[in-house]
Amino acid sequence: MRERRIWLVATIAIAVVVLLGVSAALLVFDPRTTGADALRTGGLAAGSVVALYALWLNDRRRRTEEQRQQVERERYELEDRRVELDRDRIADERFARAIELLGHETDQVRVGALHALAGLARNRPDYTQTVLDVLCSYLRRPFEHPRYGGDWPDRSARNNAERKLQVRLTAQRLIEELLPRVDDADAPAYDLDLTGATLEYFDLSDRKIGTLTLRYGRLFSDNNFSRCEFHGKVWFTAATIGPGRLYGRFRCDDAVFHQLAWFPGTEFSGRATFRRTRFTGTTKFDKSRFGNALSMAGAEFHGEADFREACFEHDVDMSGTTFRGEVRNDGITTSPDHDVVLPEGWAAAAR
Repeated sequence: MRERRIWLVATIAIAVVVLLGVSAALLVFDPRTTGADALRTGGLAAGSVVALYALWLNDRRRRTEEQRQQVERERYELEDRRVELDRDRIADERFARAIELLGHETDQVRVGALHALAGLARNRPDYTQTVLDVLCSYLRRPFEHPRYGGDWPDRSARNNAERKLQVRLTAQRLIEELLPRVDDADAPAYDLDLTGATLEYFDLSDRKIGTLTLRYGRLFSDNNFSRCEFHGKVWFTAATIGPGRLYGRFRCDDAVFHQLAWFPGTEFSGRATFRRTRFTGTTKFDKSRFGNALSMAGAEFHGEADFREACFEHDVDMSGTTFRGEVRNDGITTSPDHDVVLPEGWAAAAR
């Protein structure tokens, strides 16, 4: 304020000097100028000085306001960063706590931990892939159940296995809920690593998936991958797809494999269907065994298709199947006691 007063006094003084100087100069050097005209011209010159001061003062006020707004923006940005850091800290603490509870001996606590992880993924999408990795890791843990074979005379062990199964079914359902649907074009395609996992009633129908790894996995009862879109590589190498509580079934109808799909050495003990499924990249079913009915009616193979030494022990329906790439079908075997419809030109030995 003191500086502003000094500049104001100086401006007034300069304006007065300009007024007097211009008026006197006109009266001295221009005899035709009257006193009124000289005073008017001097007033205009003095007013110009005052106007210049006003412009400078407004410019200074503008710069001061801009600096104030910049400070406010930086303060808000710092506050936002602090809030975001607090959210990250809280999310990390929730994640760590849920991971600890996954090892709890009580199945209800483990179910709660799984739901806590899923809730974290819903609130913080950047955690989704990490949470999916944790859920898949939980399902990769060794697991046995009386329905999967073996002798279970101990009732307590059977009950314990059933409780563990309920937790695992919860993990499977949460994976399904966290994966985006195929009609969500902007959603990312998340990867699933289920190597060696034991799964039952695993349903990922209508979901968008990145890379799916199910090498040496064991799938029981009804498992559904129909209408899925696999944007990454799919590995079912040496997987076992067997019966379960009532029957075993593997459904993969109307699905799309955008990259390679590997099923070499896979054991299909239950009914398997790949109706109208499109295989874009290399597809391998070599040395796979189909112990029950298989339907690939209307399927499309756009890349290399490998069925060498595949074994069909039940009904086979490959009517309307199209192949646009190289096909390898040496050494396939079929059952003479069942209805077998193979693509034109395929030869099979009776088993």
